[in-house]
Amino acid sequence: MAAEQLLKNDRRGAMLGFEDDPRAAVMPATAPRPADDGRTDLRRIRVEDKRVINGGTDVNQLVPFKYRWAWEKYLAACANHWMPQEINMSRDIALWRDPDGLTGDERRVVKRNLGFFVTADSLAANNIVLGTYRHITAPECRQYLLRQAFEEAIHTHAYQYIVESLGLDEGEVFNAYHEIPSIRAKDEFLIPFIDTLTDPGFRTGTAEADQRLLKSLIVFACLMEGLFFYVGFAQILALGRQNKMTGAAEQYQYILRDESMHCNFGIDLINQIKLENPHLWTQEFREEVAELFRKAVELEYRYAEDTMPRGVLGLNAPMFKEYLRYVANRRCQQIGVEQQYPGAGNPFPWMSEMIDLKKERNFFETRVIEYQTGGALSWD
Repeated sequence: MAAEQLLKNDRRGAMLGFEDDPRAAVMPATAPRPADDGRTDLRRIRVEDKRVINGGTDVNQLVPFKYRWAWEKYLAACANHWMPQEINMSRDIALWRDPDGLTGDERRVVKRNLGFFVTADSLAANNIVLGTYRHITAPECRQYLLRQAFEEAIHTHAYQYIVESLGLDEGEVFNAYHEIPSIRAKDEFLIPFIDTLTDPGFRTGTAEADQRLLKSLIVFACLMEGLFFYVGFAQILALGRQNKMTGAAEQYQYILRDESMHCNFGIDLINQIKLENPHLWTQEFREEVAELFRKAVELEYRYAEDTMPRGVLGLNAPMFKEYLRYVANRRCQQIGVEQQYPGAGNPFPWMSEMIDLKKERNFFETRVIEYQTGGALSWD
């Protein structure tokens, strides 16, 4: 009887244990249709019943698919699986231990990067598991979010693996988000949006609440994963291009590919919510989002100045001002916000060769990038 009751509760849309409030159970708006056993209290989900938020459907029923783009991204992410231990760190270790192997400025770049990234992906994972997942009612999208959460764990593992391999002071690196102002400022920008979604009392269903959810999704997809990571990626990949810290650079390339997918999935999710809830996309809301973009560019540029007080690796902080504006314009364009920095160009053409922002595609533009398993990835 207990199992039968559990299944009955699931069919009624219980939110997999996340919600104690029975009012949070999602129920279809359509009239009951008899199931094969003749019971009329069961409901079979139709495609038209599904919605990304406030779905009114049983979140346990994956099919019939409505958001096939989400399912395809889930499959693509699974095909891109990798683990940090697959990467040989012996050359990095030898270089790091050699007093003349890296300059002081190069070491600062590595340590600052790890100081930001070791906690950034943990923040992202907590936001997904404790926040976003609760409020998304499309099972196809939830399936991808579960995979994304696992990938965030892999990324945190990768940074820990680099820290351990190099023999860095773990306390110094893992506490950088408390102790380094440029890192702390970025995290403090993000935390209010995490708090919105992880608040047990937060519920969608009103225009105000749905806009708060949408704003948080924009911050994490477009600004955290789509902007805040890009100075660090460029710096470590620049090291790799000079045949330095090649193991770390290879892991960052895997991570960058994952994060590109996270960003693109988030953009698809944002655009789908806009399509289903056009009343949320007001001029006032778009202006609020634009201000967040400008603030994020400022914070990431401060981080670039902190990590590179002098020129290093053929890069300098002023070059990143143009690059961040270029990336921000791209994100604005992808979600339908007016570009904030008209005419901004890409000062790092070699980055386009490696990650090619022009090839970052979402469902509303074209098909997803083809991904391969980690051991078979080619960087040509």
